[in-house]
Amino acid sequence: MAGVLSVGIYHFLRNKNLDDYYVGGRALGWGHVGMSVVATDVGGGFSIGLGGLGFSMGLAGSWLLFTGLLGAWLSAVIFIPRVKRLDSQISMLTYPDLLRWRYGKGTALFAAAISGIGYLGFTGGQILAGAKLASVTVFSTAPFGLSSMTFALLMIAVITIAYTVFGGLKAVIYTDSVQWLILLVGLLFFALPAALHAVGGWSGMRETLPRNHFDLLEISPVQLVNWSVTIVPIWFIGMTLYQRIYACKDVETARKAWFFAGLLEWPLMAFAGVLLGMAARVLFPSVEAEMGLPLLIAEVLPAGIAGLVIAAYFSAIMSTADSCLMASSGNLVGDLISKLLPWASEDKIQIRLSQFVTGLVGLAAVLLAMRFQTVLDAILHAYAFMVSGLLVPTIGVFYSKRGDGKAAVTSMVAGGGFTLAAISFHWELPGKLDPAFFGILLAFFAFVGVALICPGAKRESMKSTH
Repeated sequence: MAGVLSVGIYHFLRNKNLDDYYVGGRALGWGHVGMSVVATDVGGGFSIGLGGLGFSMGLAGSWLLFTGLLGAWLSAVIFIPRVKRLDSQISMLTYPDLLRWRYGKGTALFAAAISGIGYLGFTGGQILAGAKLASVTVFSTAPFGLSSMTFALLMIAVITIAYTVFGGLKAVIYTDSVQWLILLVGLLFFALPAALHAVGGWSGMRETLPRNHFDLLEISPVQLVNWSVTIVPIWFIGMTLYQRIYACKDVETARKAWFFAGLLEWPLMAFAGVLLGMAARVLFPSVEAEMGLPLLIAEVLPAGIAGLVIAAYFSAIMSTADSCLMASSGNLVGDLISKLLPWASEDKIQIRLSQFVTGLVGLAAVLLAMRFQTVLDAILHAYAFMVSGLLVPTIGVFYSKRGDGKAAVTSMVAGGGFTLAAISFHWELPGKLDPAFFGILLAFFAFVGVALICPGAKRESMKSTH
């Protein structure tokens, strides 16, 4: 924690303008960016969530991150070349900048609000993941009359918010690289061997766990569709991902980073996470699924190894939370406040304002985290809300000559509004499909319908990005 704080302060002293703060000076290499991408996408939330899936459903839980591999590679092939070439022409800082270029200011404001709210929820999920881990492994007792969960949540939040506020995207990406290496080493070379030894190896798990835990195909088509419609599209609309595309030197650098990130997600992280969850179920069969992995770390691993693995998970949690904080504050400051308040558009003012808003967003995320029950639900709900509102207009930027800001905003309101309502009021939907499935369909029909009625001006300049 002291180390990542020092990185944040170092880059605070070196950042000179908004390009440095939000997109790392647009000159980063594919290795750092690739590890930052996967650290942000998987992070602690999915790490703890994967353990819960391994606990409850076994090897088939690894399909969750296969959808991440699919999304990363599709984005690298289909979207990154178009986005990066456009960025080289107009120097974008945020994801809504893309929509502003195509649809106008009003659409970008709506997109910024949806993205900012979505990443606020996602940050809350990461902080909750850290609190679940820390409350079992580190803070079994807490001062000031606080519960161990509340104290752990506050500790994780304070450190993560502090170095993100200070350092901006360069601090986030460079700490992500180190944090992800710690996580991989901790899981693959320490936690997994120790856990398998504690349960009697593969044969010990086979004797204890249900047979279907060892069947990779033991997953319903509906579950696979639900994961796909919430996770694959996030690679096309995620603010954290656009910041990293802009931060790359060129198209080829960005594509390499995305291919690398996909392989790190699946199979490496996917199977490591579910296998640890399966081992946890052998040892602690009666606990809540997402608490099994923290208990395994606290009670099974030797002290030195446990410390390394705990540091690894904290690293993953912080590496995602910091990126989500940057994304949410970037949306709110760069795409909302600075556009509504002209005096706030100067670089120095925007950087200080961004730091202040990042702190406020972090505080709001802490309050949200206190209301969440499971990490995976928090993450997937945030994803569902964002992709339902933003996917269709984003695809329309490059693949539709019809449709203006009216079509885009109608699509956002229809798709995002439906999904938010369905999640908030726990609607039972046909076929047990995720609300995002119907939200995306509704957004598509809304966009096409309004585009046919009010086609708007065709963008001849689109040719230059193909």
